[in-house]
Amino acid sequence: MREVTVVILNWNGQQLLEQFLPSVLASTYTQAEIWVADNGSTDSSIAFVKASFPQVKVVELGKNYGFAEGNNRAVARVETPYVILLNSDVEVDPNWIGPLVSVLENNPEVAAVQPKIRSYHNKEYFEYAGAAGGMIDKLGYPFCRGRVFDHLEKDEGQYEEAADIFWASGACCAIRTSVIKELGLFDGSYFAHMEEIDFCWRVLNHGYRVVYEPNSLVYHVGGGTLDYGNPRKTFLNVRNSLATLMKNLPKGQVFPKIFARLLLDGVWGIQLLIKGQFAGFWAIIRAHFAFYGRLGAYRRFRREVYKTPPEHIPSSGLFKGSIVWDYFVKGRKVS
Repeated sequence: MREVTVVILNWNGQQLLEQFLPSVLASTYTQAEIWVADNGSTDSSIAFVKASFPQVKVVELGKNYGFAEGNNRAVARVETPYVILLNSDVEVDPNWIGPLVSVLENNPEVAAVQPKIRSYHNKEYFEYAGAAGGMIDKLGYPFCRGRVFDHLEKDEGQYEEAADIFWASGACCAIRTSVIKELGLFDGSYFAHMEEIDFCWRVLNHGYRVVYEPNSLVYHVGGGTLDYGNPRKTFLNVRNSLATLMKNLPKGQVFPKIFARLLLDGVWGIQLLIKGQFAGFWAIIRAHFAFYGRLGAYRRFRREVYKTPPEHIPSSGLFKGSIVWDYFVKGRKVS
């Protein structure tokens, strides 16, 4: 019996599969099965995988469901106790799986565990999407140990201890399958971005832990689907961030914190206008109206998932101040 299924979501990514799938297949862990879940690619990705890597199971989803729903549909077929979500643009260390599985096996209260994520292009430095574990500030702004906004730290051994974190990166994380069956995985309406934070916040609110494990190491390219400055990425991040707050904050904090975020988004939008970045400004406006349009769905989600509404924000990985203030006003560059 296999113990873990590695799910690699693909969309027109033949070049990435050619480059990075061999490192996954070279993993030393023997009890893993490797899946490529295809989001309706129009290139020759699937034919390439079937011809070049017959040991890899191909799950054809039929159309592009996005990162969130694509992973939902693939993971729904997983029968192993643990599943690892892995982006197609990640190079893995040969020994990366064992430490992640060990954390889950030895700690039944842990729902998800993330490896150390360094940059593929600058391997001494942490990578934007995950670094040494996700954190969040009092207004719901996510950042990482090793990455605050656009500032990336060099890995000098400062994060060599396992630690409880607020969220694990969707670029690479191992999840207990039973927790997914209990609480669900991603909100498919997100399409992409912030879905892993929403998931991890949900499991924390239900008493589980999310952990960073430094003995597992991977290298992430990042920005492979949407460039970090892409207006589409801005739209998804803004809309989904507001949705995550609406769905998971304690009831008494929902209105004041979302109102504060809307104001700060407005400040950001004005800055983009001044810089002539009209597409980015319009993306923020559209994201706000998209959020308003789904308020009823978010309220229904809260009622269905939280029979007892959360009374406080989980403390693991919570920065009690404002990372925006500390970074842009006080010049704080490290987590």
